[in-house]
Amino acid sequence: MRNLFFRGLSALALGAALSATAVAGYPDKPITFVVPSAAGGSPDVLSRLITTQLARDTGATLVVENRPGAAGNIGIALVKRASADGYTVGYGNINTLAVNRSLFKRLPYDVDQDLAPVAHLFDLYNALIVPADSPVKSVQDLIDRARKAPGRLSYGASGVGTTGHMGGELFKSMAKVDVMFIPYNGGPAAIQDLLGGRLDYLFVNTSEAAPLVKSGKVRAIGVSSLKRLPLMPDVPTLDEAGVKGYETVSWGGVVAPKGTPDDVVATLNAAIQKALQAPDVRAGLATLGAEPASGSPAEFKQLIDRETAKWRQIIESAGIEKLD
Repeated sequence: MRNLFFRGLSALALGAALSATAVAGYPDKPITFVVPSAAGGSPDVLSRLITTQLARDTGATLVVENRPGAAGNIGIALVKRASADGYTVGYGNINTLAVNRSLFKRLPYDVDQDLAPVAHLFDLYNALIVPADSPVKSVQDLIDRARKAPGRLSYGASGVGTTGHMGGELFKSMAKVDVMFIPYNGGPAAIQDLLGGRLDYLFVNTSEAAPLVKSGKVRAIGVSSLKRLPLMPDVPTLDEAGVKGYETVSWGGVVAPKGTPDDVVATLNAAIQKALQAPDVRAGLATLGAEPASGSPAEFKQLIDRETAKWRQIIESAGIEKLD
């Protein structure tokens, strides 16, 4: 699916917006922004929020191209195959740039050899929720119940390798509990089973959890960040609740094909940093439970490396079978 955004390409406007970091003559044609998921999903909505602001700031033309499938691997492979000239970039996240490297037997791309990190866009967090009528009132309650009945409690997620799954495995490891994981084909089905009493708890995005909490259908007993979140200020972090050091971040960013000139990458990074400071962007991110990020391409690469190592260890220690 291709949606032509933002007409009136102007290299001069881009140069004025980015001053010293701009590359002469770039861009002089539309930039394709690949989103490796379906239109309307969180990655798509968040990406469009950023690209809309980039258009306002620079007058540039961007073509947003949705390429869903294979846990995001299809879209990232498209970025890999593109010309390394700055005219094709893509949305990459914790799954496509970190988790999938250990979760799949084979990937159609190599993160280190085929991709150039451009910018860290934002961070999202999960909430640990239980049914409203659950006897579990706190994280410690959940841990105690799990330890008293090994293998009896269950949690679900919208698929293998999702942050709901990975965050659950990290919780199992750090809290030293034995619980069952049940994969679902999509988040709504997992939430429905939680509400129906067929699951004991879930880790879900805070923007999904907040309306369920407000409606009284579920209780949030923890969040996956290291500090309390504006969207759920009364809910303690899992770190506060006794699982010291627990953190799961659903981060997202921008990557380009390996070999994209450094000055082009720097220009894109500067444009993105500017867009992330815009009030409309910050307000939009907050509505979705996301926090704007910042940093250089090198710092984004460091994040990718840290997260790859972290989730590789969890996948291996949990004995999660690799996917084809």
